[in-house]
Amino acid sequence: MNRTTLSLFATTAVLAVVTGVAALNPPSGDHAGAPPRAGRMPVQRSTLLCPAPTSSDVASTTYTAFTPPGKGGAAAGSTADLLPVAGPARTDGKKDEPKKDASKDSAKDSAKDDKKKDGKKAETDPGKPVLSLKEPGKPVTATTERSDAPALLGSAAGPLAPGWTAQQTTTVAAGGGRGLHGLTCAPPDTSFWFPGASTAKGRQDYVHVSNPDNSAAVVDLELYGPEGRIKAPSGEGVTVPPRSTVPVLLSSLTDAPTENLTLHVAARSGRVGAAVQASDDKTGGDWLAPSADAAAGAVLPGIPADATSVRLVAFAPGTDDADVTVRLAGPSGSISPAGHESLHVKSGMTTVVDLGDLTKGEAGSLLLTGARGSGPVVAALRVTRGKDDKQETAFIPATPAIEGRGTVADNRAKASTLSLVAPGKEALVKVTASAGSEGGTPVSKTYTVKAGTTLTVEPPQPADGKGVFAVTVEKVSGGPVHASRMLALPKDGVPMFTIQPIPDDRSSVAVPKAEQDLSMLNG
Repeated sequence: MNRTTLSLFATTAVLAVVTGVAALNPPSGDHAGAPPRAGRMPVQRSTLLCPAPTSSDVASTTYTAFTPPGKGGAAAGSTADLLPVAGPARTDGKKDEPKKDASKDSAKDSAKDDKKKDGKKAETDPGKPVLSLKEPGKPVTATTERSDAPALLGSAAGPLAPGWTAQQTTTVAAGGGRGLHGLTCAPPDTSFWFPGASTAKGRQDYVHVSNPDNSAAVVDLELYGPEGRIKAPSGEGVTVPPRSTVPVLLSSLTDAPTENLTLHVAARSGRVGAAVQASDDKTGGDWLAPSADAAAGAVLPGIPADATSVRLVAFAPGTDDADVTVRLAGPSGSISPAGHESLHVKSGMTTVVDLGDLTKGEAGSLLLTGARGSGPVVAALRVTRGKDDKQETAFIPATPAIEGRGTVADNRAKASTLSLVAPGKEALVKVTASAGSEGGTPVSKTYTVKAGTTLTVEPPQPADGKGVFAVTVEKVSGGPVHASRMLALPKDGVPMFTIQPIPDDRSSVAVPKAEQDLSMLNG
């Protein structure tokens, strides 16, 4: 028997088998002949980047990591690790470490007293994880008081990847940027917008750019002020070596100090993580997370009830100007701030509006709604609490809606405040407090957020829980929901606080559903 005859028999046999399988498992119902429908599957791998927390020698940093429980639980031996990465010296050759004196030694002792008892000491040896999460549903923590603590690269795989989140929270006891600096570690991307940055005198803003990959990344650091693009040639083509971080002092990029500007971090090659640490000599400091992607409107959730000053910084990155209406969504409805009912943002220019003590004793959220045909905007708020020499500052960037769920990792008893805003339709939201890092059981509570309002609550706490805990927000039904969490740890009369946006955790991805198709066998 020749080879041609064998090939013919083999092909006939394959067709018979495939046809038989198709006959036994035909497409069912109305879907016969229809194109495959997309489904959703849990992500299999997550990457997070945490910048170097501080260069102050009177500071203490707590890292917290958490993955919400899934249906299948963790696979045996699976972990989610945060590892140290290389960190070259600041590109301007300077350090913002406070000089040592007796008062700073006292502050350092005070910072040590605040060290969390429920966390372990963070490791900083190369190749050894600072933090390892081995099971979902229970957060793990670690602390460090090192002024040279490195940036961290995190990786989670398998069942620990969906919804994996990590936060670093730093208390700076004295000196420039004194206050509470909090940041949710974020996945890498190629473009970041930071309205609210500054190169003004008395302000030190460092952008930390981290590269998680094994090849170098190249980024451009673009500055935009009220008059448009600011010349900053040294910010062009900045190389970020493989698996390392580069901090850049923004005022070193330009000779023209600008109090309010927008920073754009754009990757020419590779992908990076980026965050801005802002330190003010008088009003403390915090991390500025990137704004949500440019859109016709924006939601900035969670302005504290006792805010003494609120400043809106907006930027139009497109070719068209942006025209937006401005509303404050409070506990009972939305109002237009007197004198600031609308805002015109010119293309390529930063616009600043001082809203004063906007909330008047009631917590709220700022809603920007674009007019028809308006260009897109990015935006952030600079929020100040306290008065005189007891002021502290935090930032609220425009925050995307939670489509499924979102999580914030580092919560502490009587210190966390959750803000939920429904800018359009009423929404039903489920909030779950995880087990504590030292035990306890999860507790869930469901809230109704009325249309056009902000609901501000103290999240539930784990039953019999000890240590820090995570809070997960899930949209059950209704319209879009945006959320943020304020962590307040007052000290020596200073209302130290930090605000973290809670975006969707993107724990699942859309995948097409495969169906049988015999046409693939046609020659």
